[in-house]
Amino acid sequence: MGRLDGKVALISGAARGMGAEEARLFAAEGAKVVLADVIHDQGRKLAQEIGGFYVPLNVASEADWSDAIGAIERNFGTLQILVNNAAILRRAPIEECSLDMFEEVIAVNQAGAFLGVKAAVRLMKNTGGSIVNISSTAGIRGPANNVAYVASKFAVRGMTKVAANEFARYGIRVNSVHPGLIESPMIDPFLDQTAIDAFAARQLINRLGTAREVAEMVLFLASAYSTGVEFICDGGVTTGNRK
Repeated sequence: MGRLDGKVALISGAARGMGAEEARLFAAEGAKVVLADVIHDQGRKLAQEIGGFYVPLNVASEADWSDAIGAIERNFGTLQILVNNAAILRRAPIEECSLDMFEEVIAVNQAGAFLGVKAAVRLMKNTGGSIVNISSTAGIRGPANNVAYVASKFAVRGMTKVAANEFARYGIRVNSVHPGLIESPMIDPFLDQTAIDAFAARQLINRLGTAREVAEMVLFLASAYSTGVEFICDGGVTTGNRK
């Protein structure tokens, strides 16, 4: 306990799912956690539960990012950790994916991470710290029927390496985390239990990952001696399938 004592951490998409678990774990480890989301009631409730601070944030809005970083500067004066966690999932094969759908996913998943890094570095370069961008195994491989999501998550992977190169001079480490299929509200509209069980049965580890397991990897990266690297948390799905 206490691995993040005194550090200020901003987590986007923190109202539920992986972001919420990251917020709980960071708070338990002593961080001053700033939870950001568009799901305001859940976000404020969780912030109150863990002694955190809530800011409204549409990650696709540059103005919202400016407001969020401004609120952190006024209330804490500093920022050491950014977790770009917010994301959406829209599934369609290429021939059926509209430009509107594609651009919606890119705006949140890709531009949202870009805007977050761009906004946060102004405070972070004063003290150094860690940026963790949540990508996906979809940023490692290209599963069918996910063209927009895959495009956005490959972009997050690439932007992470650029940021690691540009911000090393400030003592800022930048890494990406690539979860596989994780128990979270994001997958609920797309996969029923039969599909989930079939997917898990093919993995080397025959179950879905948990939000806590992803959060523990993010916690590690908040202080690890690594930068510009992909960290995969996927039950072995990118390594191979059970026969």
